[in-house]
Parts: sequence; C-alpha cells; structure tokens
Amino acid sequence: MTITTLLVANRGEIACRIFRTCRDLGITTVAVYSDADADALHVREAALAVRLPGAAPADTYLRGDLVVAAARAAGADAVHPGYGFLSENAAFAAAVQDAGLVWVGPPVKAIELMASKTRAKELMAGAGVPLLAPVDPATASEDDLPLLLKAAAGGGGRGMRIVRELDALPSELLAAAAEAASAFGDGEVFAEPYVERGRHVEVQVMADAHDTVWALGTRDCSLQRRHQKVIEEAPAPGLDEALRTRLHEAAVAAARAVGYRGAGTVEFLVSAEGRPYFLEMNTRLQVEHPVTEAVFGLDLVALQLRVAEGEPLPSPEPPQPSGHAVEARLYAEDPARDWQPQTGALLTLEVPEGPGLRLDTGYTGGDTVGVHYDPMIAKVIAHAPTRTEAVRLLARALERARIHGPVTNRDLLVRSLRHPDFAAARLDTGFYDRHLAELTAPAAGRDPATAALAATLAEAVRGPEAVRGPEAVRGAEAVRGAEGGRGTAVAAPAPARFGAWRNVPSGPQRKRYRSEPDGAEHEVAYRTPRTGVPEPHETPGTRVLAATPNHVTLEVDRVTRHFAVTAYADRVHVDATDASYTFTALPRFTDPATHTAPGSLLAPMPGTVVRLAEGLAAGITVEAGQPLIWLEAMKMEHRILAPASGTLTALHAAPGHQVEVGALLAVVQEDPAATTPVPHPVPEETA
Repeated sequence: MTITTLLVANRGEIACRIFRTCRDLGITTVAVYSDADADALHVREAALAVRLPGAAPADTYLRGDLVVAAARAAGADAVHPGYGFLSENAAFAAAVQDAGLVWVGPPVKAIELMASKTRAKELMAGAGVPLLAPVDPATASEDDLPLLLKAAAGGGGRGMRIVRELDALPSELLAAAAEAASAFGDGEVFAEPYVERGRHVEVQVMADAHDTVWALGTRDCSLQRRHQKVIEEAPAPGLDEALRTRLHEAAVAAARAVGYRGAGTVEFLVSAEGRPYFLEMNTRLQVEHPVTEAVFGLDLVALQLRVAEGEPLPSPEPPQPSGHAVEARLYAEDPARDWQPQTGALLTLEVPEGPGLRLDTGYTGGDTVGVHYDPMIAKVIAHAPTRTEAVRLLARALERARIHGPVTNRDLLVRSLRHPDFAAARLDTGFYDRHLAELTAPAAGRDPATAALAATLAEAVRGPEAVRGPEAVRGAEAVRGAEGGRGTAVAAPAPARFGAWRNVPSGPQRKRYRSEPDGAEHEVAYRTPRTGVPEPHETPGTRVLAATPNHVTLEVDRVTRHFAVTAYADRVHVDATDASYTFTALPRFTDPATHTAPGSLLAPMPGTVVRLAEGLAAGITVEAGQPLIWLEAMKMEHRILAPASGTLTALHAAPGHQVEVGALLAVVQEDPAATTPVPHPVPEETA
C-alpha cells in the first residue's frame, strides 16, 4: 500500500523531523496536539492538525483511542509513532492496524516480546546474545553488589536505582517499583550486576519483510545524566574489529529472533574489559538516529516508510559508512543545580548553519518551553571526516549559538566535548558522576564583568527609553509576530520612567547586574562625555571602539572583542564570540518584599505535587534532609527536602496541586538544638 497521508502520534522535535521527510516524499502530514501545544512548531509545520483536549500526556498523547480517532478524522492512511509516548505500545500498534491504517513500526508481536526486559533477556539467551546474569533480590549477598535495579516495562531512567549497600536494597526495591508503576503502569522490577565504568554501546538495525536485516554500525551513548543520554556519536570509538563484529552479529540475531521489521536499536553494556552484555531492544526510532544517518548517508524515516509499504530495503547489504558524527542534546535544565528542568519563553534560538551541521528541533524563537513535556529543546549534530573534526565542529557551533530564555545545558555540552577524557574517547556512564563539578564550575577565560560592561554601554546608547520594567516585555509575546519574524528577538521599547533621584549625567553612572545562573553580582561604572559615546569608568585597559543599542566592540588589554546585546524587560543577554552571558538588571535598592521567611520551601520549577511524605501535616517534627514533598515536572520526579530539623509550621501543598516556580509549599521552623541544617532545600530527581 502506498502511503499518501501520515499522522505522527507525537510532538515536538521528532514530529517535525518526520514531517521533513514526508514533505520530501510528497506525503501529506497530520499533527496531533494537546492544549499546551496549540501553537507548537510541529502543529504549525503540519498540513493538518487535530486537537487532543487536555494538557497532561495521560489525557492526550498517551490516549491511543483519541489518536486513532484523529487519524480517521484527518483522512490519514498511516500512523508513525515517533519515540516515547505510545511508540512501543503493542496495544496501540494493534489498534492502528485494526482501524485499517498502516503502522509505521515493527510487528505487534516483536513489540510484545521486547516490552518486558525480563522476558526479552530470556529470549535473547536462547538466541545466543551475551547477557548479564540476573540476580534474585531475595537472595542477594554482599558479593553481588553493586546491583542495578531496573523497571521491566520502562526506560529513560525511570524506576532505575544503583544499590551499593545491602541494607538499602529493600527500600530501593520499593521505591523503584513505585516509580515504575507510576511511569509505566507496571511495577515489575528486576536486578542485575551493575558494571562499573561500563560503556553504553548500541547497534542500529533496519529490517524488511523480505528477510533482509541491516546492522548500521555502532553508536556510543555513554555520556548520560540520570541514566538519560546527553551526547551520542557514531561509530562508537575505540572498539576493535572483533568486538564490532560481535555486536553487529548479536544485534542481527536479536532482530531475527523476534521477526523484526523497520528501525530498531539493540543496546549493549560494554565492560572496561571489552565484554558486551545485552541491555534491551528499543522497538522504535531512537533520539540519536541522526548520527547514524550522517555516517551512512541514509534517511531512516524514509526507510521506515518504505518498509511499512511492503517494499524491500534497497540492497542486501547496507551502504559503507563514512566519517564520524556527534550529537548533543540541548536541554532546558540547570546541570549545576541537580539538573533542574527549566521553563519559560524561548526568546531566541539561533544555531549556526554550515557544512556538516544539522539542527533537529521542535522550537523556534518566540515559543515557550512548558512544564508538561521533556525539557529537550533541540539536537545539534556535526558530521566530519574524523572524530576530532566532528567534535570540534559541534563544540564551536554550540558555543556560537544564540539561546535566550530558560537556563540550558549548552555550556556543559561545550565543556564536555572539550574535556580531555572525551577527546581521548575515555568514555563510560560515570563520566558526569566524576566530572560534573568541574564542568559546571565558573569557566576559566569567561569574563562576565566585561560582558556586563558591554550590556551597560549598549543600554546607555539606547537611552532613557531603555529603562525596563514589567510593562516593557512580557515573555514570548514581545518576540512573536508574523511567521517570518520567528527566531529574531525584538525587545519592545518601554516608556521612560523616573525614580526618586538621578545621578548627574556628566558624573559616573553605575549599574548592577546578577549573572545567571550562578547568581554572582557585578557593578559597572561608566561616563558619558560631551561626545555622547559612553566610556568605561574605573576599568583600566579597556576602551570603547564602537557602541550601538545591540552591538558593542571593546578593546580589552589590546584585544578587540565583539558583543551582541539583547534586552528583554530586566534581563539582558550578551553573546560574545566565545561565550554567552545572561544578566538580570538589579535595582539600586533591595526590595524587602523579595525576602522569604527562614525555612520556606519554595517550588524550584513549575509542576504538579504528586505526593507528600506519609503523615505530613502542620505541627509534626521533621529532620534535616527528610523528603517532604514530591513534584513532577517535565517527565521527572523531584523531592523537596526539609532544610533543617524542626517543626513543620505550615503546609500549602497537596497532591494534584499545580504550582508555579517560587510557590510557597511549606515552612519548617528550625529547632536550634536539633541536627545541623542542610544548606537549602535542594530538589532531587528520583529518575
């Protein structure tokens, strides 16, 4: 059957990526969207779109019946699941086919066989695929430690725990099972040995209904946070030819064992000694598929559609690979603060274009990063003849990108790519456990004081109308407009306002800024002489070469530096050629209303209160570091901890409550005679 109209049962970046191939093939595209995604990029790019009422995934993208009904309403003849949501749901695949639609995915039976990691491992053992021996938690001993607990029905790090002490095993089993049940509707958890300093290596497979199975090389996905991938590359570096061959053969055997068709990924853990162990098979397209496409010169989505139409793969053997590709996932999150997801208006998103570079995203400048879905903004991919060239190209592209809005992991990505261990391909899943502190520390060579000076000079040139307040720019509304204007930041001018007093214009003027996300404060002094061009004051070795409201050129210790300056309300973004800075302009005097009572537990991000500690109520005694409240935001669960030992004097949170960032959840009155307080309530991801 020839596919003419395709519905993508997904959102964001993957929906946009599938639509791109469909347009190239002349296939009409259909999007589905929740109320939270009514103006999302994937909706704007689709030829047709069908609303799924509601905002939460459980009410929208996870409702297979609504998605099938949407396909029928739009006249689609095929459904592509993308990744996540219903992509590995056998019942949904069956419902699509029962409705007379083409399912762009593997056979239902293959999904069922691989859906449970425990059953999949039994099947793989019969096919001769190398495995880690399972461990029965009921009989585990000290000799079995460390153990890795995993949800049988899940992925993405949900329901996963590392256990290093036998006494902690029972409680960790309960916690993993509870999280697995919440995330996947199945609380089954299993245990296996945890391989220290293991590498995550996977093989992309593509199979048709004519007995052809391709093994499309290897990918290394070892750089992970919270068991979720951050940087991926193909081919996996540092593997000898014998190991590559063994991985390819094992992946093909796994695919044939379940009668696989379409695109899939067989994941392995490779020990430091070079021994591979089967982890799981993902019966869908992977987030990191672009690196394989770049190396093999293929469009995997086009091949998925071809196989779904019943056509054979183009040849019995895959094409020869060429070069090296690296992908970085750009997340709206703060790595220095326990990977807290961030939300808000994405005011500007501009990534350099050029040979070997690719951007896959579900956002443009002017969109909003919301609370309901994964915080990934984009994937940036670089392809070059060698690994060294690809890594260098990707790091520089990320460094030059203009990203204004929520805090992102961009700096972490750049530093990771340039870290000596990564450059030398010393890769394992503990990379961030060892290096996170140095990768998130203030960077040598960064000069926020000079960047703040550039922001001040641009503001001075901009004049009195640059005085900014809440009425000046309100989030994405200030940069939205005609479709052609997306991606370009345009700050609306604010009306001039006068404070209680002003400096004499000819005298030194002073501005204060707080840099984000580290919170450091900077004070800048400048003068505006008769020439009208502001110049630094109390800044030896620095002079102004040019200054406009949006660009400043400075000579700093005889080196010329260029800065692009963009202002939104009281926030200023400064993009240099080698770094980017974000500042909040501070008032001359501190507003007492900004202070909160000691012991206040504030929501670190917008989210939903999913549960409270057992028996939690005003008047009870709590201990420092005790988990009190669980928030769910962007597919992650976060614990809010007691900041000190004492009495819970107020409780404003309740299960089901939607809270905004900074909302007061509870108050703990410290008992000075009790345990030493923790520094502050830090939310801790439990996935």
